[in-house]
Amino acid sequence: MKIGNRRCRAGIALLAFLWMAGAAAETACAAPAWPADTGIMAEAGIAMDENSGAVLFGQNIHVAYAPASITKLLTALVVAENASLDDNVTFSHDAVYNVESGSGNSLALEEGDVLTVRDCMYALLLRSSNQAANALAEHVAGSRDGFVDMMNEEIARIGCTESHFANPSGLNDENQYVTAYDMALIARAAFANETVLSVASARSYKLPATIKNPEGLSIAMEHKILAAGDNTSSRYYLEGALAGKTGYTSIAGNTLVTYAVRNGRGVISVVLKGTQPQYYMDGKTLIEFGFASFQNIRIADQENYLSQQEGIDQDGDYYKASELYLEEDACVTVPNGASFADVTRTVTDELADGHPKTALARLVYTYDGRQVGSAYICARNLHISTEPLSVSVMDTEEAAADLKDQTVGAGGAEAAAGGLWAVALGAAVLLAAVAAVVFWLWNRRRKALAEAARRRARRMERIRELGYSEEDFDRMVRDRMKSGASGGRR
Repeated sequence: MKIGNRRCRAGIALLAFLWMAGAAAETACAAPAWPADTGIMAEAGIAMDENSGAVLFGQNIHVAYAPASITKLLTALVVAENASLDDNVTFSHDAVYNVESGSGNSLALEEGDVLTVRDCMYALLLRSSNQAANALAEHVAGSRDGFVDMMNEEIARIGCTESHFANPSGLNDENQYVTAYDMALIARAAFANETVLSVASARSYKLPATIKNPEGLSIAMEHKILAAGDNTSSRYYLEGALAGKTGYTSIAGNTLVTYAVRNGRGVISVVLKGTQPQYYMDGKTLIEFGFASFQNIRIADQENYLSQQEGIDQDGDYYKASELYLEEDACVTVPNGASFADVTRTVTDELADGHPKTALARLVYTYDGRQVGSAYICARNLHISTEPLSVSVMDTEEAAADLKDQTVGAGGAEAAAGGLWAVALGAAVLLAAVAAVVFWLWNRRRKALAEAARRRARRMERIRELGYSEEDFDRMVRDRMKSGASGGRR
């Protein structure tokens, strides 16, 4: 009896040990929690991984604030996409003097001054010249209002939904506001532009002669983190700091965008409604947090989705798995200690603006409910389907006539047996049946034509992205059909 009790106790102890070991193993294998061991003094701020677009830290990131002069990153992006750097820009009276009272003119620019777009871009981003912002807007769009329309079109294309711009300089306006999240998207797009990145990362620039500065003027970067450079003794030193923009108005407070790169990883921080000088420390804190707490994993090195598929059918064009590849540089951003197995994958055929020209679908990844990256599935050679887009359906009149013949035959027999009442009833049934068939066929054809039009529109969009015109497409259709008629194979 005693031996049995000892055995029982030993068994219970063993089970308890195994349960605890299993629990410990499960805890050890669990995906790490999302890091949250930082904070900032400003009202709003964000740290975003530049490579994946993942939000690493967020504080009031969807609350709108006045942006001040970080607006000029968007202005620079629109200019870079729509003007040549060697174009000459003539400063109008309105560009120089139609600015908010007290906003200043640190470069002493004057009506009639002529600078290149390149010169104006450096004046815009290094010294935050409102006059340069106005002159660039007039040069690109003909007017500031026209340029503002371009700015708002640009942020819509980027994916911003919580912001609106009313001028190119960032001066106070009740219709000019931005969220930290949208500003990070804008900064990410701006720094992906080589021209904007080159200007926003310069530490100094020599402007040519102007009316009030006949000897020219040397200007230096105002962003103290960038200006610190390699001076490790400076409180503003930040390893890998590359580009950024400052801002200030009485309403916006201090605003800041900072971009740093280490070992191929980029992190962007945005600070809104900050205070002097803490907002620089906030910007640094967010960047350091992004580098210290997260890692990037290249999707193409880990993803096996394509190897599990026979192929993809896209708008009637079939692509074998061997014809597909994943976007090479795409990555996911996850906490240190996490693995690719910890992310959740979904597949969508919704393609964002700016997608690769040969993209067919997109893999989207989440971690702990957060989107941490995505990768496009691309075709090595985009198919150009040339099959006729019209859909063959039975002619409605012919179908109705067939149905009428069949129904009249039955109605005639019934009339002979039951008289005129039966004939009238049969005629009513006939008309209802014909109407139903005609409507069904019409609706079917309408849907088929709409689907064909949708497919053609998407196909034409892809053709244009590859650099072909509609005429080129039609010519390829004719050539392909001739080839098919002579025994060629699609």
